This record gives sequence, C-alpha cells and structure tokens, in this order.
Amino acid sequence: MLVFGILVAYISNYLLDGIGGDLDWRWMMGVEAIPALAFTIWLRQVPESPRWLALFKQDTNEAKAILCEIADTKDEADDLLIDILKTEKQSGKGSVLFSKKYKKPLMLAFLLAMFNQLSGINFILYYAPEILENAGFGGSESLLSTVAIGVANLLFTIVGMSLIDLAGRKQLMIIGSIGYILSLALVSYGFYTGASPLFNLTFILTFIASHAIGQGAVIWVFIAEIFPNNVRANGQAWGSGTHWVFAALITLFGAVVNDAFPSGWGIFAFFSGFMVIQLLFVIFLMPETKGRSLEDIEKEMVGED
Repeated sequence: MLVFGILVAYISNYLLDGIGGDLDWRWMMGVEAIPALAFTIWLRQVPESPRWLALFKQDTNEAKAILCEIADTKDEADDLLIDILKTEKQSGKGSVLFSKKYKKPLMLAFLLAMFNQLSGINFILYYAPEILENAGFGGSESLLSTVAIGVANLLFTIVGMSLIDLAGRKQLMIIGSIGYILSLALVSYGFYTGASPLFNLTFILTFIASHAIGQGAVIWVFIAEIFPNNVRANGQAWGSGTHWVFAALITLFGAVVNDAFPSGWGIFAFFSGFMVIQLLFVIFLMPETKGRSLEDIEKEMVGED
C-alpha cells in the first residue's frame, strides 16, 4: 500500500503538471462522462432478469432462453424456471414487505447497510482532502492523495468483483471486516501520536482496499439476493434507504466532529469499534448465499408455506 500510494501520487503529479485555475472543477466533473458513457454502452449487453420476464411479463420462453445461457444444462434451466413459477404461486403477488414473514431479510438488510456506513467509508471519501490535510499533507498534496484513494477504490473493487463468486459473500465480509478493524485502528493511532502523513495515508488506503473487497463488493449483491421475488424491489429499496439515511447522518455529524476535534483519532477509533461488531454480525448472523438460487435462499429466509 505504501508503494502504491507513492506511485499514484507521482503519476498524478506528472499528469496534472501545468493544470490549474478556475476551470479545474469543470474538468473534474466533465471527465466523469467518460466512464458513464462506457457503462451506458456496456449496459446494452446485459440481459433482462429471467424472473422479471417470467413473473411480470409472463414471457416464459424468453426467461427460459436466458436461464439456458447461465445454467450448466437445459434440465437445470427447466428446474430453475419451475422453481421460479412455483415460488411465485406460494408467496403471491400481494405480500406486504413489513410483516413478520420477512423479518429476517429485513433485519439482515438493515444491519448490513447500517454497518456499511458505520465503517466511515463515505465520511472518508467525502472529506478526504480535509482529513489528509489534518494528517499532515499540504493542500495540493492532499488533493493528489485523494486521487490515490479513488484509484485504490477502483482497483480493489475489481478484485472484489472477481472474488465474490469464488470466495463467497461471507468470506469477503470477514476479510473486509478484519481489514477495517486493523486499518482504522492504525489510522486512529497515527492521528493520536502525530505519525507521518505517509503512515496515515498507507492505512487509509488499506481501509479503502478492505472496503472495496468486502462491503463495497457484497452489500448490493447480498441485499438483492435475500428478498423473495415478490418483494425484492421493495426490499432493495429498504436496504438502499437505510444505507443512505446512515450515510447522511454519518456525513453530517462526522463533519461536526471533524471540525470540533481536528486531531481526528477519536472518530477513527469509533468506526473501528463498530467494525468489531460488524465482524461478529457476519460470523454469527450473516448466511452465505454463494452458488445458491434465489428460490433456495428464499426457503432459508422465509421458509416454505
């Protein structure tokens, strides 16, 4: 991580040499159109959900065709389609999300989304330049180090995406939680003792890598998997809403705390403590959903009628 941070800072400084002025913020915003365009083009290649086709469009032929592409055999695709239609008949379309039947997925989605923000990820991303200035970097150095944070987030998100179906959701969460605890504790220690800026940056980057491999890769996949077909949209809205409410609260009060206590060690210790609780949540409460169909997961989450 130390070498990575130095390398990214050096490259960023070289690429940005000679750039400066009142138009910088426009370049920073405008360049975001490039990945957005690439994503829009790539999105055209993503097939429709076979469950959506079968249950809401009543197009079982197209649903079966897509299932045949992702299943190992035609018989497996037939069985998956049967399970999809069977599950829908059992659960019905009029199910209410906030009912006793769905208390387990509701609890899991709420806790996972809450812990995502109690890691401090958005606080660090939003206030990175200010945090890095408090860590000892100058104004321009803090902006360049923020580039290192963004690059680390991108690269390790790709690593997390490549591992999520190999290692599993729970395993990545355990790895990420341990990384959270250690990196946040060391950042807190660095701020408390007045360690070098490079020391703090190294463990901030370690924190970013831990998030990208763990929570960053898992949260939206897991929340989408644990809710049954007939309430999945509302269930994902519940998880997403919880995530962004906590994001707003942590960002709001984090800024107040950061201004009141510029040394910063206390807030990182606070986040590290909550990640210990997250690790216990993952070990004892979070189920593994790797390699399982949505219908199979539903049987564990809500049981069979």
